[in-house]
Amino acid sequence: MSARSDRTLVWDLPTRVFHWLLAASFAGAYLTSDGERLRDVHMLLGYTAAGLVAFRVLWGVVGTRYARFTSFPLSPRAVIDYLRSMLVLSPRHYLGHNPAGSWAILGMLALIAGTALTGWANAIEIGPEWIEDVHEAFANATLALVVVHVGAVIVSSLLHRENLPRAMVTGYKPGSGPSAAGTRWVVAVALVAVIGAFWAGAIPAPGLAPGKSIVQAATQPSAGGHTAKRRHHDDD
Repeated sequence: MSARSDRTLVWDLPTRVFHWLLAASFAGAYLTSDGERLRDVHMLLGYTAAGLVAFRVLWGVVGTRYARFTSFPLSPRAVIDYLRSMLVLSPRHYLGHNPAGSWAILGMLALIAGTALTGWANAIEIGPEWIEDVHEAFANATLALVVVHVGAVIVSSLLHRENLPRAMVTGYKPGSGPSAAGTRWVVAVALVAVIGAFWAGAIPAPGLAPGKSIVQAATQPSAGGHTAKRRHHDDD
């Protein structure tokens, strides 16, 4: 059997596009969270992350085999057995998400949703003033989980002797098994098109100036906005 035939299409294209866009959006939003100059970039990327989470929840129901939440091995026994196998440096191989990775994904989706929701509430000034502290707590918890996830991917890649980041680029993992039902490139193109339109300013969002693109947001200082007003409310 050739090396090419001894591999399986696991990650469809929408899942891969989602993964890398979410990573870029969260990183960009986190790095632009301080100060008012890049406030609009921060909000654009935050809305993007929220939209991606909503897409992933939907795709987890109607997507291909390994993208569906029903394929996630979430039982406590599966998690314990997998972690034990990691400790003895002989982890069980999963074509799709392993038990620890499955819980990490659900955790990140929940934390990013919480981060986006509290950020939106803070930006349009609804809810108590401490909502900004909750927003920051969600963001920091997400970052911590991301760091753990990246570390686990590196360790798993070494123990399994497979390049997991590359698999999330190509979609293929070594080994034989049921394949994902196609790449679903039309869905991936539609996802990129919607995000591209949002970044171009064609899709409005609360708290952002209509028609303002992400390039304009990065090159033109924000006008201050609701967040600054809330921060300095006690000084008035």
